[in-house]
Amino acid sequence: MFKSILPKEVEFFDFFEQHAALGIEVCRELVALSTEGGDISARAGRINELEGKADQITHQCTDSLHKTFITPFDRTEIHSLIKRLDDIVDSVDTAAARMVLYQLHNVRPDVVELAKILLESSETIAEAIHLMRNFKNSPQIEEKCARLHKLEYKADMILRESLVRLFNEEPNAVLVIKWKEIYERLEKATDRCEAVANIIQGIVIEAS
Repeated sequence: MFKSILPKEVEFFDFFEQHAALGIEVCRELVALSTEGGDISARAGRINELEGKADQITHQCTDSLHKTFITPFDRTEIHSLIKRLDDIVDSVDTAAARMVLYQLHNVRPDVVELAKILLESSETIAEAIHLMRNFKNSPQIEEKCARLHKLEYKADMILRESLVRLFNEEPNAVLVIKWKEIYERLEKATDRCEAVANIIQGIVIEAS
């Protein structure tokens, strides 16, 4: 129903889906960076390039929001959703950039675990957003959001366990500081994924 009354020149779901697709690509690059033993600088550079494209979509969505009278749901929720999607990409980009800056070439296994959780989270977000084109899909959307909450909880547990291992096993205090920041930035990205789930759940409740 909402889609039928939305002006054809501004389709906000297109912005959401395009951004979510970039989020998946960013997380795939993060997984490759942490597992393939390749050029971390090159992978981080690609992530930064994708982050720039995501920023462009965010700006386009925001500009369109200012110019559009009819929107598929509340304007503040549109802004919040695109902003939280962008926050996920920003967090991953910052973590990758810090790994290059700190010259962390031997990636710890905990980073791999967090990267894989972020990839699954980004894929789940994309699926939920696609389902939002028809709010009759609310049960399936809720399942996706529940999955995102579970993934965030798992990431939180990994963060706690990884910090314990880091403090117990790493004798170099400087490396402890560096890796702690990487862990926390990646876990923050999973928090952003959960924030997206919360926004989506709110939108679906209001639309139903």
